[in-house]
Amino acid sequence: MIHIVLFEPEIPPNTGNLIRLCANTGAHLHLIEPLGFSLEEKQLRRSGLDYHDMTRVHTYRDLPDFIARHPCTRLWVIETGGHQRYDQVTYQDGDGLVFGPETRGLKAAQLALLNSPVVSLPMTPNNRSLNLSNCASIVTFEAWRQLGFDGCA
Repeated sequence: MIHIVLFEPEIPPNTGNLIRLCANTGAHLHLIEPLGFSLEEKQLRRSGLDYHDMTRVHTYRDLPDFIARHPCTRLWVIETGGHQRYDQVTYQDGDGLVFGPETRGLKAAQLALLNSPVVSLPMTPNNRSLNLSNCASIVTFEAWRQLGFDGCA
């Protein structure tokens, strides 16, 4: 199983999309507070459709709380500027994929606390970033593919 970890997510539809992704891939979703929205927010519920009950969502009060309690065997930070491409990683069952906030990414202090390899998705030059839920989908499906689509019907 893959774990998707969102550090201080800000945009409800992105998190809603990832709730749906987790339901369809068997991944667990981990949300590190503060969140930029309520988990009851209408936009979040709309984008997650009826998948909320099929997804395990775990919340943590801050990054140290996540580091102390998370169940992931290894963490991979997915961030613009990573020195290794996401498809050059060999993923394992139980890996966590960590994504920073949509508007600012992870700061150096947060990366230091995570103390994990930073990988990225290739993009054409002069672009800032891809949409968070798109990035998480791409990397999650690569990890799941490597795991033989375990749990797929």
